[in-house]
Amino acid sequence: MRGPIWQILGIFWRSERPALWRGLALSVVVLLAGVALLGLSGWFITAAGLAGMLGLGAVFDVFRPSAGVRFLALGRTAARWGERVLTHDATLRGLNLLRLRVMGGLAHRDWSDLGRLRGAEALNRITADVDALDGVLVRLALPAVAAALTLLLTGLMLGWLVTPMVALWSAGSFALGGSAALIVAARSARTPSRRAETAMQALRVRVIEQLRAKADLALTGRLDDASTRIGEAAARQDAARDEADRAERRAGALLGLTSTIAAAGALLLGTMAVQAGVIGVPQVALGFFATLALAEAAAPLRRGMADLGRMLDAARRVARQIGPEALADVPFAATAPEPLRLVDVSYRHPDAARTVIDSFSLTLTPGQIAALTGPSGCGKSTILQMAAGLAVPTSGGVLLGDRPLTALPEPELRAQIGMLAQRSALLGGTIAEALRLGAPDASDSEMLAVLQAVALWDALEPRGGLHAALAEGGQGLSGGEARRLALARVLLRRPAILLLDEPTEGLDEATAVLVLQGLRRFCSESAILLASHRKAERDWVRAEGGRIVAVGAPAPDVDLNQRCIRYTG
Repeated sequence: MRGPIWQILGIFWRSERPALWRGLALSVVVLLAGVALLGLSGWFITAAGLAGMLGLGAVFDVFRPSAGVRFLALGRTAARWGERVLTHDATLRGLNLLRLRVMGGLAHRDWSDLGRLRGAEALNRITADVDALDGVLVRLALPAVAAALTLLLTGLMLGWLVTPMVALWSAGSFALGGSAALIVAARSARTPSRRAETAMQALRVRVIEQLRAKADLALTGRLDDASTRIGEAAARQDAARDEADRAERRAGALLGLTSTIAAAGALLLGTMAVQAGVIGVPQVALGFFATLALAEAAAPLRRGMADLGRMLDAARRVARQIGPEALADVPFAATAPEPLRLVDVSYRHPDAARTVIDSFSLTLTPGQIAALTGPSGCGKSTILQMAAGLAVPTSGGVLLGDRPLTALPEPELRAQIGMLAQRSALLGGTIAEALRLGAPDASDSEMLAVLQAVALWDALEPRGGLHAALAEGGQGLSGGEARRLALARVLLRRPAILLLDEPTEGLDEATAVLVLQGLRRFCSESAILLASHRKAERDWVRAEGGRIVAVGAPAPDVDLNQRCIRYTG
């Protein structure tokens, strides 16, 4: 439990320290109450029996011990309830923070790395890995600390009420035997728990893929094959889970054997102390039953040790993805629009020897429009990524005014620069909810205006307008409608600089022109830099008095002598 596990525990501890302290205290109270309850009960029954045999039953005080038994039973139940509420609530909040940290880490990764992630698989992996860590607190860390404290305090109590030898034997035998049983469980269950986790994730992915593509699989005759693959993953998971469960049961058997040996030793040592006249018979019963009750201290750790393999793997993957602590958005004073400048920027993919962009320069002043044109793969999208601060140039610099983008606070950078990527994600919900992801405070009138600007309102109004429902992934819209909704979400913020990667992809020429004219009206003062494959977009840029910037080989309709900067990479 070194390295990643400690890093995860550190995040939980720093974020939920008060709740965890209280939960730990209640965990110890629960365990000590169980030990005291069984020990007091054993002492009470034995002492009462001896009093009856000696004819002292009439004067034996049964009220205070019986009241103590009731108090311990009720107090233990209440403490258990409070411990569950506190520790599980803290765990859920810690997992929520961990998800945010992981998503923050992914957001700071290079855009080319993110482009290689498959959305469903990446989300499934992140979700499953974070979920696998829910036992780090409630099955490992807190039970281990609570068990250690309980053994220590029980040893002190038995040393005071019985004999030091009984105390040393009880606490020591449980510490050694319990640790050995849990280590055996961890080692024997580590591999099968990992296999079970891998099979579970494969099962989840295959079920989701079958549900999403059921119609296509049926049409191509592959539905039975998909069902077979699901069954195979389920069978692998069951087999691995059964093996891990057997390891846990073996650990339970070893803990039971430890409990038996510890209790028998305590009984033997107590009997010897009675014979030596050191203690009475009721104290022997107290030591015997209190030792039996110690088995409860190690019981919660059995499941945690059986799941240790999957938790270690998940912790390693999650630890690599954790980003910095989230910072609250800091308001900044609005400033006058500034020019965007790319100064001799070059870019080389981290895993490729080829230089995509080499010594490219461009200045875009407020209100200007420019279009990047060239063949696929020449670097147009890469230029937009660098201009948005999502990709860091290998050499050269990107500045907003006189400030490098890397020096700008993230809230200010995102408020001033808006980008429409080639692939934009939509979530399930209403049209209004989709738009408010970009501008949470947008009013209905502003959302209506932006939908009209991108020529989408006429298509949405009959379906419910702003309240029209979208299925998962934005299903319910055509490709062109989804593209315009993603564009509207960017425009709604009215950023000073708009970076648009093929904004009219999937639209017919007439609609494309309407959308371009509408976005110019809606963001009349914004500087616009777009990557274009379409002649209609370049014609619009020329009509607006903008520039055509050829990246690589120019498009056939581009006149290099007319307001064009040619770049050959």
